[in-house]
Amino acid sequence: MPVSAITDITVVECSTFVTGPYATALLADLGARVIKIEAPPEGDPYRYFAPDPHFSPNFAHLNRNKESLALDLKAKEGKEICTELIKKADVFVENFRPGTAERLGLGFEELRPLNRGLVYCSISAFGRSGPYVDKPGFDTLGQAMSGLLSVLTDLDDPRVMGIALSDYITGLSAGYGILGALLARERTGDGSRVETSLLQATLAFIGETAAGYLRTGEIPDRIARVKNAHAFAFLAKDRLPLVIHCSVPEKFWLGLLQAVDRKELAEDKRFRSRNSRRDNYADLHAELAAIFSTGTRDEWLKRLEENDVPAGPLYNMAEVLGDPQVKHLGLVEEIKHPKAGALKFVSSAVNYADLPRKRASAPPLLGEQTTAILTELGYSQAAVEELARQGVVKVVQG
Repeated sequence: MPVSAITDITVVECSTFVTGPYATALLADLGARVIKIEAPPEGDPYRYFAPDPHFSPNFAHLNRNKESLALDLKAKEGKEICTELIKKADVFVENFRPGTAERLGLGFEELRPLNRGLVYCSISAFGRSGPYVDKPGFDTLGQAMSGLLSVLTDLDDPRVMGIALSDYITGLSAGYGILGALLARERTGDGSRVETSLLQATLAFIGETAAGYLRTGEIPDRIARVKNAHAFAFLAKDRLPLVIHCSVPEKFWLGLLQAVDRKELAEDKRFRSRNSRRDNYADLHAELAAIFSTGTRDEWLKRLEENDVPAGPLYNMAEVLGDPQVKHLGLVEEIKHPKAGALKFVSSAVNYADLPRKRASAPPLLGEQTTAILTELGYSQAAVEELARQGVVKVVQG
């Protein structure tokens, strides 16, 4: 549910798919009013990412607590409506290809004279200039060209990941940048331009990995940090996976040996020190894999817990959402939509002890709030109907 951290902030969003919508979803979770502008007649393509009569679950998750204004920005009247909204807004977010906002008359330089306090956020694939400025980009390219995918997959048998990590990292970075700009505005009174890209945000996210390469010249792969972290994944006898992360403290390594009843491995020259265990990680993994294949996951997790070893089940999504700790924390919320029915989502990533919460609102149908928003701007019902007839806007009937 949203909290009342920034309820006095209005955000105008001209973005599709994940990066921009996730950035504004984070702001909506903090109580901001987010007006999502979508191009009629179809709106954000992410609405149709997965089959659903109303909107895909992917779109629905990212666009809760928002209002939808279906508006043709290429039409003169559409641009005028958007500009009027931006004059009164605190934040504008766009993830067009570089140059598109300027061609629409919605670039930073065009809008800044109209609203000195506007925080203008641009999200792109590779930045607003440079050799890749015209290159199309989606999450997979962000992961691959930032180096993130190289430490997640086996480069001899590469696989694309099953989550849009680069997209979400970039949206998170954009939201962080916007909040920083809003804080700066409290001091100066002026807004500013915030920029990020799939490439920049994702590379910054794996800066720890880059720092290691910059220091040593050694190119990291998927297993490099795993060795340093003394982390393992095994299949138990019942073919259920579990993970262990011993990290640096020696007590966790010794606890692991106690749990598997193999304390003699502490004296094996291959595993006697943290460095030797890293250098002989493959041998250690093979030794432990054979051990963990002899008992069920629940049996091993019980023994590991008794010895204070950081370990847990490697869950699939059904197991995650059925876990008693997830239920205890109340991490799933249900929202009622008048047409789509009951919808369930994972709630916000943070809690605030002293801020009031309000009921979450369902993701909007395309153009669901068009009439209400235009009415706020002073348009009559007849004027709204005429704009709809011309295709400049789309409204939801009934």
